[in-house]
Amino acid sequence: MKIKIASACFVIGALLAPLALHAAESNGGDGDRAHPKAFVKDSFITTKIKARLAEERPGSLARVKVDTRGRGTVTLSGSVRSRDEAERAVSIARATDGVRTVSNHLRIVKRNER
Repeated sequence: MKIKIASACFVIGALLAPLALHAAESNGGDGDRAHPKAFVKDSFITTKIKARLAEERPGSLARVKVDTRGRGTVTLSGSVRSRDEAERAVSIARATDGVRTVSNHLRIVKRNER
């Protein structure tokens, strides 16, 4: 009985392995993240940007989401209160070591609209 269950699990695992491999390869353009060094470098850039944004006036840029992909390509998203805050977040990201490009997807939302 145990041999039948073990055999069934082995067969199911063997059939699902190609699907898992395909899913890992087509994970939304994260090809560079397959390499640990690139992933660590991108994570380090993200952390540096988030820390610098947190140093700004309390709460002003805390809602900015930062994502770094592909060796220094940074995407900023979320909401800010003014165009000046959006420009400040972009300038902070661009001034960070290791950043090559910055995509600005920030929305300007007035305080009472949140």
